[in-house]
Amino acid sequence: MLAKPTIYAIKLKRNMLPLLFLGFTFCLLIFSKSNLPAVKSGLSLWANSVIPSLFPFFVATELLMHTNIINLFGNLLNPLMKPIFNIRGEGGFAFIMGIISGYPVGAKIASNLRKNNICSKEECERLLSFTNNSGPLFIIGTVGILMFKNTVIGILLFVTHLLACITVGFIFRYWKKGKNTLSANTSSASFHSPKKSASFSNLGEILAESITSSISTILLIGGFIVIFSSILSILKASGILNSITILLNPLLSFLNIDTNFIQGFLTGLLEITNGINTISSIACKKISFNIILSAFLLGFGGISILLQVWSITAKTDLSIKPYVYGKLLHGLLAAFYTYLLMNIFPFLNFDL
Repeated sequence: MLAKPTIYAIKLKRNMLPLLFLGFTFCLLIFSKSNLPAVKSGLSLWANSVIPSLFPFFVATELLMHTNIINLFGNLLNPLMKPIFNIRGEGGFAFIMGIISGYPVGAKIASNLRKNNICSKEECERLLSFTNNSGPLFIIGTVGILMFKNTVIGILLFVTHLLACITVGFIFRYWKKGKNTLSANTSSASFHSPKKSASFSNLGEILAESITSSISTILLIGGFIVIFSSILSILKASGILNSITILLNPLLSFLNIDTNFIQGFLTGLLEITNGINTISSIACKKISFNIILSAFLLGFGGISILLQVWSITAKTDLSIKPYVYGKLLHGLLAAFYTYLLMNIFPFLNFDL
């Protein structure tokens, strides 16, 4: 009696992705009127914001991978990285660059460290959990100054984002503890990158290789931005986003939370820029809720960035699980730290 339902379930699972992709293609045709402007907006965001802010960092990190900078970081940061994060000092390069440059530089460097066998699989998975972060340019400049119209809010969000990042790194020091593939006592000198070392004689070749690799990554990010712009447009035009909002209205009303936040939060779970922009523009008596929700989304990063990271790590033997767990924890901790600081320091209480 159970044979037929089981067969149907197997067939449905086997055909789920083809049906999903077919539905997406169909929706692109049906909602083309609203989808085309969304795609143009996504391309504009990529060309005007993402490329100028990320592409130079991608080229710089690729160039640095052709030098002995990783070993220098290893010798300098090993006394800090090993006891705090249970990662050899070379991982400090991913940590620092991930903080400075923003998504998805940290994940790209962690993957490069693994591909070049500079850090073990377990260490790079620990790095994935906390080194892929929103950068100060985005948090302070875009979110704080442009969206919230307040520099202090931007600085607060960046500080709590950084605190949450370090906390996640400390917690994940126990991820697969004792299972490092590379010996923890091995000298940093053993970890020279297999990439060709940069010199004045081959500088042109190294630069061309770095630019080519960076173009590949930046095009990948652009593709994700366009696709998720289309998905958001379809969800809005089809009424699906509005339907979910209506379903959740009673719960939020019971919790005395403005129901206008639902759409912004759901959007942010898919793509953080549009989500935080929506949340920051909601008129609310207590703006602290807008800020705390934004802190969570900045830490979590959104499904769009998750898939970007997954596409990068897919070229290695790294598991995506520590990244997913780490970003969810990062979002919760960032929201908690933001709430805590706003209640401890009166000058950070923007509800007054």
